[in-house]
Amino acid sequence: MPELPEVETVRRGLERHLVGRRIERVEVGRERTVRRTSSEAVIAGLTDTVVVAADRRGKYLLLPLDSGDTVMIHLRMSGQVLLAPGGAVRPLHTHVVLHLDDGHEMWFVDPRTFGEVVVFDPDRVAAEVPALAALGVDPIAEPFDTRALRRAFGTSSRALKPLLLDQHVVAGIGNIYADEILHRARLRPDRPASSLDGRRRRILRQSIVDVLAAAIEAGGSTLGDAQYVDLMGASGSYQDEHRVYGRGGERCLTCRRGWVRRSVTGGRGTHWCPVCQR
Repeated sequence: MPELPEVETVRRGLERHLVGRRIERVEVGRERTVRRTSSEAVIAGLTDTVVVAADRRGKYLLLPLDSGDTVMIHLRMSGQVLLAPGGAVRPLHTHVVLHLDDGHEMWFVDPRTFGEVVVFDPDRVAAEVPALAALGVDPIAEPFDTRALRRAFGTSSRALKPLLLDQHVVAGIGNIYADEILHRARLRPDRPASSLDGRRRRILRQSIVDVLAAAIEAGGSTLGDAQYVDLMGASGSYQDEHRVYGRGGERCLTCRRGWVRRSVTGGRGTHWCPVCQR
């Protein structure tokens, strides 16, 4: 958390409010946030540059600059990207501040400091941000038909839930949306991927696209910890649409007959309905 829909919501906010802005000054308050390089490298790489686009792959925010470099922001567990008027009171754990030419500030806030900000040369992405270069297909940002899903899965006999969570296979899906996707597709989370026939693969592909698109439309999911918010600090609402995630022990909202189980699949807590997902 945040997953693809939350990061895409932030990306859309950045596209509206940051693209075309010049970064006049940069503050870095926590070295761990820029650990891939250094505070000096991030400050030098950002100062007096213009953000020319707001992109995303999987859970990575990517901001190309007019210098030719790209800013990568990864929110990890608790990161937030916020826009505020210059001089506004900053939240605790604000580790990077960009002072923009329109008087606003962009903050990177991260209480747990697992997130990061890095400026890198996109021609050297494999060397400088290898995890980004190794991502699998992004089901929203890239063409994603049934053939793309079949290529991503290959002939793997791994269980569906861990396979969906593997960022080298499909980029951007985390625990929340894997559970919701498999429920919509009526597939057990521990079912081997190799057991899916063509019809089931088509259903799974459509479920991936539909769940992620609906979550993006709702601004993502903000859970009880309220750690995810969009660029303006607003919560998402897709948590109100969750059919199984976080509902262990409750009656299934889809079939109204089964009781949502919470089990462990691939080392991750998993929510599913034994009636819907046979």
